[in-house]
Amino acid sequence: MIGRIGVRLAVIATLVATVGCDRVTKHVAANTLSGAPERSFLGDTVRLAYAENTGGFLSLGADLPPLVRTAVFTVATGLLLLALAGLAVRAGWTGWRAFGLSLFLAGGMSNWIDRVLRGSVVDFMNIGVGPLRTGIFNVADVAILAGAAILIVAELRAAAEHAVQSDG
Repeated sequence: MIGRIGVRLAVIATLVATVGCDRVTKHVAANTLSGAPERSFLGDTVRLAYAENTGGFLSLGADLPPLVRTAVFTVATGLLLLALAGLAVRAGWTGWRAFGLSLFLAGGMSNWIDRVLRGSVVDFMNIGVGPLRTGIFNVADVAILAGAAILIVAELRAAAEHAVQSDG
């Protein structure tokens, strides 16, 4: 079993690696895709195009007044990320819960850094087949969704294990 120090080191490594990967890919996207035509790969399954998103997921809220966007996407998001980290530390989360939350927080932090530094988030990837396509996204968004999925599965497993123990 990994001790508290091991869990903390794993969380820090996940945060640093995820934020680092996202920052590097956004930097490369800004330098190579900004002002350039969209690029298509793997029979148009993957498209790369530079975009700046002033809103949230799928540009929701992009049309809000700038002050409201800042309040919601910068101030409130920053406070939420801090609260989630504090909750996990107080609860002593380990294992899959800690890993899922680390991914979720790392993605949120990296997008938050974009909002603080530039007022928008750099997006550049789109995947799909034919007319069935995702919205444009970045590595941080993948980390957020993967982290949320891992957290949901971990909670469902914990609830199922608790139910079995309660019945037994």
